[in-house]
Amino acid sequence: MTPGKRKVAVVGVALADCGRLDTVTPYALHAQAARRALADSGLDRSVIDGFASTGLGTLAPVEVADYLGLRPSWVDSTSVGGATWEVMASHATDAIAAGHANAVLLVYGSTARADIKAGRRTSHLSFGTSGPAQFEAPYGHTLIAKYAMAARRHMHQYGTTVEQLADIAVQARTNAAHNPHALYRTPLSVDDVLSGPLIADPFTTLHCCVRSDGGCAVLLAAEEYTTDAARPPVWVLGTGTAVSHSAMSEWEDFTVTPAAVSGRLAFERAGVTPRDIDVAQLYDAFTYMTLVTLEDLGFCAKGEGGTFASGGRLTTGGALPVNTDGGGLSACHPGMRGLFLLVEAVRQLRGEAEEGRQVHRPDGRLPQLAVASGTGGWFCSSGTVVLGRDRP
Repeated sequence: MTPGKRKVAVVGVALADCGRLDTVTPYALHAQAARRALADSGLDRSVIDGFASTGLGTLAPVEVADYLGLRPSWVDSTSVGGATWEVMASHATDAIAAGHANAVLLVYGSTARADIKAGRRTSHLSFGTSGPAQFEAPYGHTLIAKYAMAARRHMHQYGTTVEQLADIAVQARTNAAHNPHALYRTPLSVDDVLSGPLIADPFTTLHCCVRSDGGCAVLLAAEEYTTDAARPPVWVLGTGTAVSHSAMSEWEDFTVTPAAVSGRLAFERAGVTPRDIDVAQLYDAFTYMTLVTLEDLGFCAKGEGGTFASGGRLTTGGALPVNTDGGGLSACHPGMRGLFLLVEAVRQLRGEAEEGRQVHRPDGRLPQLAVASGTGGWFCSSGTVVLGRDRP
């Protein structure tokens, strides 16, 4: 195959154990997810010559690759927060298409919840006092405070209501109710969300993601390997990446995120539009993230996210199913969730979700197109990937 002309597909996906895991190490979760994704693909491990991982070990991803017994000739340890995995998928797709790798394994594992419980890390999400952060540190900005500020600006500028934000959490829980692996499945009401303890105005506890342990893996491969794969390939149609600010004071508009750039690039490169998408997996550490990402990806106009996301539209039976596993708000969030978005998107396109959360088009067919969009930092980075059932 001519370098630069190869098509790229997802040939294997898997979750490691997720939820409450007090006796498992992050390395073990990486290994478990990797083995399961390889088994899902039906391919031999010898095809893997590329590896992408971040956040674990002194020499990430060398230590994890060594732990897995891999000696890759192409590696990526990009770290841009929650968008990392979509950005890595973009890098891996380009590398495979160019002939620099044949099959790239993306893998993640974290025991964030267990570490906090055991006192191995703090749950106080603030950032250091060197570099640009030193100018905001005196004001006590935590991660959630930065998201809350952005949400408040959107509410002020466009009239978005806290009830509309709360409804996003309700719909995520509705989807989670059909996912046996979700951490929380008990139905919610808007009143339940609004009556919870206030964490950072306007966010109560249920506006925020769950804290869990877990891991997952995705195996990307060149088109010539898909004939030997055990599952139907899910093709990478287009990707886009973008970064924005690091200091909140340098963010020009709190209501516009870098997904506005990464999404436009991904859709243009895929040759599709948001109207063509059947299912969306969006990073949702907080309810506002879902709303503003829908706007910035072009599913609705700026300022209309609150109305657009209401009325059950985001549930598996809605007009645009979003976060069909329950998302970070209900299913799992072990530190960084971006790779889980790709796993769920692939499973939806392959028709493998459980009854009640498997999406179908109005004509009864399985979804044909999916988008996964990850957000990192405090809307500092974005990666968007468009996936499809049909070979491009």
